[in-house]
Amino acid sequence: MAAENPARHAETVRLWSFTEDTLLEVDDEGSLVAITWWGEYEFRGTAAGVPESLARLALGPVSMANLVAADGAGEQAWRRSLLAVLARLSGSVVHSVALNDGRGPVLSAIPVTQSPAFRAGPLPAGRRVRLSRFTALRADGGVLLAETPGAPYKVALFRPPAILLASSLAAPTTVERLAAATGVAAPVVADVVEFLVAAGVVLLADAQDRFTEYGGPDTAPWSHEDLMFHARSRTWQMPSSREVDDGPPGPEPPMVKPGSGGPAFPLYRPEPAALAGRDPTLSALLETDHACPVVSDRGLSARQIGEFLFRAARVRSIGPAGLPGGRSHDATQRPYFSVACLYELEIYVGVNRCAGLARGIYHYDPLWHTLTLVNDDTAVLDGLLDMAMVAAGGHRRPPALLTMTARMSRVAWALGGAAYATTLLHLGALQQVFYLVAKAMGLAAHAVPADSGDRVDRALKLAWPAEVSVGECVLDFPPDGANST
Repeated sequence: MAAENPARHAETVRLWSFTEDTLLEVDDEGSLVAITWWGEYEFRGTAAGVPESLARLALGPVSMANLVAADGAGEQAWRRSLLAVLARLSGSVVHSVALNDGRGPVLSAIPVTQSPAFRAGPLPAGRRVRLSRFTALRADGGVLLAETPGAPYKVALFRPPAILLASSLAAPTTVERLAAATGVAAPVVADVVEFLVAAGVVLLADAQDRFTEYGGPDTAPWSHEDLMFHARSRTWQMPSSREVDDGPPGPEPPMVKPGSGGPAFPLYRPEPAALAGRDPTLSALLETDHACPVVSDRGLSARQIGEFLFRAARVRSIGPAGLPGGRSHDATQRPYFSVACLYELEIYVGVNRCAGLARGIYHYDPLWHTLTLVNDDTAVLDGLLDMAMVAAGGHRRPPALLTMTARMSRVAWALGGAAYATTLLHLGALQQVFYLVAKAMGLAAHAVPADSGDRVDRALKLAWPAEVSVGECVLDFPPDGANST
């Protein structure tokens, strides 16, 4: 790559910078301290000129030629020391490519792991390249972002050459063919593609012209959606500059969903002390086989539904709880587990056969322990029950269908990009409590894998995507002859 070109032909310049969250300080003993998304790093005895060079990197993209270096014999020591610091801070170093037109980067490779290695180098002549099948292109803060789960970098595509080239790599091609097809100068194509390969969003064929996805053949069972969800929800991603500029996510969402104003029905409240002497032991519940769902023709009672929801999901108390980072917030305590007591899950009950409750779809208020009617359209109810019947492999509509939804603002307010994965964790915890409580009561709770599209959201009259359905559970009786406690 050339920084100067008297003929002003299109050439590229390689630039370095720090992520916007990186702070540099010099302590009283003269040691350099870098405060980053991944933690604090201390550097002692850096060569002359290194602190000044790092301070320049914190201001924005710059070429190595424009960094402060020691004069004469000290230049080599400066370069070695600077590169050693940058290697240790690789999780906060942004690599960029610019044209020699002074208009800033064409693209930037932004680290998403703590210690990535960016090995940009000339590509073998004639070797084919293509986008990974897991690479997604999406808008983010006014730029086009290319990211691949498992890759150590995501790439911000700022200007037309990079955008055009990235979007032209869906099928295998070579740098030469890409230059001919797009009209972009071959040296620019080579350098841009080289960066995309180094970042991990574009694959380089091997000498036998075979492509291997990042992670090798073990990625074959994964879909793009599942692997991206896994990678992004399990990694504590640094926020984009737009998210940083926006500041805090606003006031804390309510602990419990506000009432809808429909008719409310108070539910039976059992005495917890009396239940303790009646119930089987936890070991007995866990060691009894869980029968496969076989929907019965029996009906539940309002008392049974009341006891079930009271034991599994009511609000027991209200008080402060801790959040990641040491903050506290108002929270509730309920019988099932929830990270930081966020309790974003809501429960809706589709009542089919229940003495004391009319057919319809109800929302459960865990604070007041009431059911509020949200939809009395029997055709809509029947559609949900039919979906559950098919999912359970049965031939009867269940007496009751519990649908769990998530108020995403409640959990995202505290956990950001890990919100949805945490919601699924909470759903599993609630389903397990459903299972145990139902067995203790002589009932049966079965999670059913419903494929609903948007039918459930419309049936429950949810304000999508602020509140979304995440799971269903049939409440019924054990099949005849099944083990029971």
